[in-house]
Amino acid sequence: MLSFSLGNIIFQLVVMILLMIFVTIVGVRPIVSVMEKRKKYINNQIDGAEKNRQDAEAYLAEQKAEVERIREEAHGIIEQAKSQANAEAKSIIEAAKNRSDLLIKDANEEISLEKEKAIAAIRDEVADLSVLLASKVLEKEINPKDYSTEIDQLIKQVGNQR
Repeated sequence: MLSFSLGNIIFQLVVMILLMIFVTIVGVRPIVSVMEKRKKYINNQIDGAEKNRQDAEAYLAEQKAEVERIREEAHGIIEQAKSQANAEAKSIIEAAKNRSDLLIKDANEEISLEKEKAIAAIRDEVADLSVLLASKVLEKEINPKDYSTEIDQLIKQVGNQR
């Protein structure tokens, strides 16, 4: 049968409390201490990961800004090259226009000079023809019909000389 003795119950209760105190001191404190260290380590890792994420976002923003700056710089260089090419093209066209104007001016001067030479040559020939005609007229007295024939012969003779 089961009998309950108050002395036994109190003794077992005291042993149980002492055992719990001992287990708490020996077993729970080190486990709690390890758990606290692990909690701190995990929190540090989370904080480090958050800081790394923020750093990566800042670096990404910085790189995007750098890429945009380089893109704008490249665009500026392209625009500068285009404007320089246009300026050079205008310069080349202007030089060619000036050259062609100079060539046209020289050609016109040469044409004028040749024209003056031709007029002078024609004047000389007309003078020679007049002298020749006058000498023929003086050599013999001719009538208007003979005069016309004489002029035709003279023109043919000049045409053959050329």
